[in-house]
Amino acid sequence: MEVPLNPVGREEIHRLESILLFATLFRPEVIELIRDPRERLTWVDSLAVAAGALAREKAGMSIREIAEELGRTEATIRKHLKGETKAGQLVRETYELIKEGKLDELVKNVEVLARGGQLIALEEYEKLKREKEELEARVKELEEKIRELEEENHQLKAKLENVRAILRDALERIKKIEELI
Repeated sequence: MEVPLNPVGREEIHRLESILLFATLFRPEVIELIRDPRERLTWVDSLAVAAGALAREKAGMSIREIAEELGRTEATIRKHLKGETKAGQLVRETYELIKEGKLDELVKNVEVLARGGQLIALEEYEKLKREKEELEARVKELEEKIRELEEENHQLKAKLENVRAILRDALERIKKIEELI
């Protein structure tokens, strides 16, 4: 999905604003914050204002213009843009994640929720991701060990067959010697 990180025009501002809002809303830590129904409306409103302010700032609008357009005070807009509010911090973090090309990870959160799954905290996700990587590495080590053991087993079978052939040969010689005696 094409994300206008420095929007030009109303359409791109609204697209960035929407992406910032939804991507932020579906981050696991935000899902946790808005679990309380009494807080939910306040959080969603704050996130919407912060997303709108950041999108407009990236388009080059002044704080006064942003405040007028969003119907908030300049002080509120300034706080969101400086990250002095939790909503402002979260939206800016989301913007940075998008900038780093991690929008797909954020979109997966929406897909998990749409399928009825449960999101987990980012720290828990990172821990599980590390564990998965460690287990995958361990599986590769064990597969290599299995391959080595199979090769060793093949070599031992060949040696055993060689010993059997030598013993058969030796038994035949012994029989011939016994017949001569």
